[in-house]
Amino acid sequence: MEPNFHYQIMVAHTDFQKKVLNRLRKAGLTAGQPKVLDYLKDHNGANQKAIAQGCHMEPASVSSVLAGMEHAGLISRQAEPGDRRSLRVYLTPLGEEKSRLTQQVFGELEAQALRGIRDTQRRELIALLVQVAENLKDEKGEAE
Repeated sequence: MEPNFHYQIMVAHTDFQKKVLNRLRKAGLTAGQPKVLDYLKDHNGANQKAIAQGCHMEPASVSSVLAGMEHAGLISRQAEPGDRRSLRVYLTPLGEEKSRLTQQVFGELEAQALRGIRDTQRRELIALLVQVAENLKDEKGEAE
């Protein structure tokens, strides 16, 4: 069977995801939490809608992941001044520690995945994947 795009991208994503979760499960993290930690690293204090968009997750899934993270002491949710219904999500010190661990694991697995690929090829691969993601968005700028 000749390699094709859809199969190769599914295999790469699945294998990377499995390796991430296997390593981070030992640190007490569950599915969905690593990508939220990664997002909050750069967007600490984001609301749930922004987290859902930034992590490409359904709002209901984000709600469930955040509840688990809050229970585990990784995040705190604080009402926004003037709008008690809108909650901002912040990493706790434990969440910051797990975020650093997540970044370390991402870096190690990225190095493994890109082993033997020259820097110019890496940059080109990333640019191509960005274009693929753009191509899959609808007119509203969202993946269907």
